[in-house]
Amino acid sequence: MRDRYDFSASKPNPYARRMKKQITIRLDEDTIAYFRGLAEEKGIPYQSLINLYLRDCAATRRDLKLTWA
Repeated sequence: MRDRYDFSASKPNPYARRMKKQITIRLDEDTIAYFRGLAEEKGIPYQSLINLYLRDCAATRRDLKLTWA
C-alpha cells in the first residue's frame, strides 16, 4: 500500500444518485415467507425482489385498494 494516493483526476460516482438507503421496515412473517419463496424461484435475494416490486409499484403509481372488515 502506498503512503499517499493522488485523487486529483478522480470523477464523481455516476451511480451515487441510485444508491440504496438502509431502513427498517416491519413486515408480517407470511409476507416475508412469500417473497423469500418467490426470490428462491427467481434466484435473487428476497430483499432485492421486494425492492423491485416496490419500485414497480411506485413507477406505475399503483394504488392500494383497502377494505376494512
